[in-house]
Amino acid sequence: MVHFNEKNPFTYRQKLDKNIETAVHELLDSRAESRIYVYLLRKNGARSEDIINGTKLHPSTVRELLSKMYTQKVIYRQKIKTETIGKNPYLYGAVSPIILLQRRVKIIESRLNKIANLTGKTNGNKFVQITIDHLGGEP
Repeated sequence: MVHFNEKNPFTYRQKLDKNIETAVHELLDSRAESRIYVYLLRKNGARSEDIINGTKLHPSTVRELLSKMYTQKVIYRQKIKTETIGKNPYLYGAVSPIILLQRRVKIIESRLNKIANLTGKTNGNKFVQITIDHLGGEP
């Protein structure tokens, strides 16, 4: 069993990565998506083959999730020009974690408003409108 030890940077980094992955999992649909997202954040972009090797996920899982995450705008991609014959690979990158948080806030606001207005009109003739404001500076 590996124990957390600040003097062992490898163990400290593993613990930190696992905590980040767990936090990101709250914003994404699956652990595998979280692993891909955190990997892309750490590497500041990567090709699908690098993601497969770095996350230890099955190649078909990675390719399927990259497509899904791109469609959901969780990641972005850019074609890489190569001199070899065949398809040009993509370089994938993760959108800012702040953007993911802002999207989650909008979803939570929407759900809270639906719940708050289940019984119809309240406060006279007005529906309840719940908003979540961020504290501090610019998002």
